[in-house]
Amino acid sequence: MQQLNNLSSGPAYLYLQDGTFLKGKSFGAKGTTGGEICFNTGMTGYQEVFTDPSYTGQMLIMNTAYVGNYGVNDADVESNSVKIKGLICKNISSRYSRMMASDSLENYLVKNNLIAIYDVDTRALVQHIRNKGAMNCVISTEFDNPEDLKRELAKVPDMAGLELSSEVSTPEPYTVGDENAAIRIAVMDFGVKRNILTSLAERGAYLKVFNAHTQPATLQEFNPSGYFISNGPGDPASMPYAVEAISELLETGKPLFGICLGHQLLALANGIPTFKMHHGHRGLNHPVKNLITGKSEITTQNHGFGIVPEAAQASDKIEVTHVNLNDGSIEGIRVKGKPAFSVQYHPESTPGPYDSRYLFDQFIGMMQ
Repeated sequence: MQQLNNLSSGPAYLYLQDGTFLKGKSFGAKGTTGGEICFNTGMTGYQEVFTDPSYTGQMLIMNTAYVGNYGVNDADVESNSVKIKGLICKNISSRYSRMMASDSLENYLVKNNLIAIYDVDTRALVQHIRNKGAMNCVISTEFDNPEDLKRELAKVPDMAGLELSSEVSTPEPYTVGDENAAIRIAVMDFGVKRNILTSLAERGAYLKVFNAHTQPATLQEFNPSGYFISNGPGDPASMPYAVEAISELLETGKPLFGICLGHQLLALANGIPTFKMHHGHRGLNHPVKNLITGKSEITTQNHGFGIVPEAAQASDKIEVTHVNLNDGSIEGIRVKGKPAFSVQYHPESTPGPYDSRYLFDQFIGMMQ
């Protein structure tokens, strides 16, 4: 058992776009931060969640009662830094217990300059967001007056229409896996999670990861067996450059697989519009039905946008393959007459159950 370094003290304040004002305690870095508030229903895996590039621009409520109880580990990351804009918790564990842990969560947040608030009734706050919908908010250790916080909130951009993939995409190409592998995958990086790349490399693929704005011709120079369209943050409707590139890649006839944002972009490339969800899906326990096999799977999810169900169902270009068993939203599609498919959820499941990892095997099989 390790004692948490007591770096934080003093009050912190949370102010929501609808005027909700809460006082809590400071944890992590000091200052003021803002973004779109959302919540994750998972009971574990907080470090993977915090470092997921898809959470860029989000103020995250962890719905579990305690956060920090098993510290942090250098291996449990999905990118090279914390990507959430702020953290909201009920309780912070004063001790962590895991032999593999290299540091406390608080030290980790301070190093990553993340501002957090705890001693907040997160269950009541989650219920509020479920009723009112996603909205912007600010956390501050500097301002305690709602009017001052309201002025800070006015500086925060709305998520709708916001293009964020350019911020998190790799600036330079890099490779993953055995360069002598028979299968080569060109990855369009809109904010890819490391464990997605690992899941493909472990199945015998050699990957080259490209910046989001890379032209299709450059991807084709890698002579790939197929293309992977990654997850990522922001509004897919603000990314016509990506939609155009994916449309061109579809014409190559090579297998193509998209996850999360990649799913939405594949839909847009086939004329299916996207929309901003009321409060999104984020957690490790979302039930999805595979309409091809008739089986259900428990999935890991993180998205605030979706594809329009009516347009997907009426399309003559795609077939709906997966649906969410909670709300009927579209969770998977495949393109008719082409070896291209996508899912809205995260089959790499870090964290989460392994029910959906067959999708990586399916993609590999299409390229063999």
